[in-house]
Amino acid sequence: MDEPSMPTPPAHSPGPPAPPIPLAELLASKDLGLRRIAGPADADLFWVHTSEMADPYPYLLGGELLLSAGVLLTDPDHYVGRLVEAGAAALGFGVRPVYEAVPEALIEACDRYGLPLLEVPPETPFTTIARAVWRLMAEARHRELRRVTRAQQALATAAARPDPVPAVLHQLATQLSGRAVLLTARGEEVHAAGRRPPPEAAAALTRLARVVARERPGSPASATDTHGGTHLAAYALGGGEGLVLALATRQRESGDHTVAGIAVVLLSLLAAPHQGADAADRSAALVRLLLGATPAEVAPLLGPDGPWTVIHARRSDGTTPDALTAGALGASLGSALVDAGREDDDGTVRVLLPATAREAPPQGDDGEEPREPREPPRARTVPPHPGWTLGVSTPTPLPALAAADTRAARALAHAEATRTPLTVDAPVAGLAALIQPGQAAAHARTLLAPLTPPLADTLRCWLSLHGSWDRTAVALSVHRNTVRQRIGRCAELLDVDLNDMDVRTELWFALRQE
Repeated sequence: MDEPSMPTPPAHSPGPPAPPIPLAELLASKDLGLRRIAGPADADLFWVHTSEMADPYPYLLGGELLLSAGVLLTDPDHYVGRLVEAGAAALGFGVRPVYEAVPEALIEACDRYGLPLLEVPPETPFTTIARAVWRLMAEARHRELRRVTRAQQALATAAARPDPVPAVLHQLATQLSGRAVLLTARGEEVHAAGRRPPPEAAAALTRLARVVARERPGSPASATDTHGGTHLAAYALGGGEGLVLALATRQRESGDHTVAGIAVVLLSLLAAPHQGADAADRSAALVRLLLGATPAEVAPLLGPDGPWTVIHARRSDGTTPDALTAGALGASLGSALVDAGREDDDGTVRVLLPATAREAPPQGDDGEEPREPREPPRARTVPPHPGWTLGVSTPTPLPALAAADTRAARALAHAEATRTPLTVDAPVAGLAALIQPGQAAAHARTLLAPLTPPLADTLRCWLSLHGSWDRTAVALSVHRNTVRQRIGRCAELLDVDLNDMDVRTELWFALRQE
């Protein structure tokens, strides 16, 4: 009999908001009684899924620990082949009541395809295993956040030293336990810190740096590679000088990309050669925020360009933009204040845009600037951008940016649900503006008190989309039946008829006061 061809697992879908956990960590939980009986010992678990289907392939995202008692197992070889093709990380097989022992044919198939197979004892419910995986993921996420926070504080402190660039590189090399190098576009070393990698890996790192050096249009913002067990990464710095941050580490840990991203921002600011006064002030504001200053304390450094508009953007084709693509969007909007997000998030880019623009004042005959500008500051208009879906907040003072961020996210969800390229979160106006704000807010709080925040958010979204179940489900990333259940619960708690337009109008007004 010919050996089966090995299916190629698909690329993983965007992972959950927690790092994957090694299979070994789950096996180390003695109270579960799990035992690996086939396949390799190394695997990363992204999810847990239970299925008794004969072919669960269509319902797997990749990276799952699939749990099954083999109710419909008839062809172990085909079954395991399909799991590997779907990208499953491991299979947990429950002993009894269907099988007294794990079938030998299943063990052989898992060994043949290289899929870890775990024996689940009868006394261990599948839900207990799922809880253990989520607990381990939560612990891993907590460790990652603590590590990133410590690294951010250390890098920001280094950026405040008299020799900031070498200090940041040294701190980055320490945090990643590797080599950090600042290179020119031609591969010349400007500063370096940390233990040197082997010569071959160092040469490969220099070649990788040339890939991202912004000497030609279309160069990627970052690139990674592996050479002889050494992990390599290169990031293009902002500032237009073609500088590249290159990293060489013996291992990659969860959070490394985030730590490197913080260093890229700081080094881009520090290495920018000829900043104007406004840019220097904004750089100082960013560093002070990283060091723990409040928005009110850094507001004077940001100058008279406020209030500020927050923009949330996602690619219309669903792809996740890299830092270069996100930066290009920011440049077209007229701002260098761009957050491309994390590599494992939903692909949202956030842009902070000064809400007013001032035309340069005319010069007098003697070269002196007249006392009055040609025209007063005017509100910026954010146009649609082909290939992007945008959600835009209304202009907001600096201390209220968090609320503007929420409104921009809400506007983006509305734009995606209605399939429009741009939605602006418009302020309450018209008749609503005639009512005293304090009284309106007090009434809204009393009226909406029975609703939990998720129910209030669902009701707000549903009303904004004219009661469309499908569009609300898209905007909230939930099933339409979940929307129906939540809206029904809202009607129940509020004791109202949501088919009544007067009721809808009053609730919409109340929800807009929050």
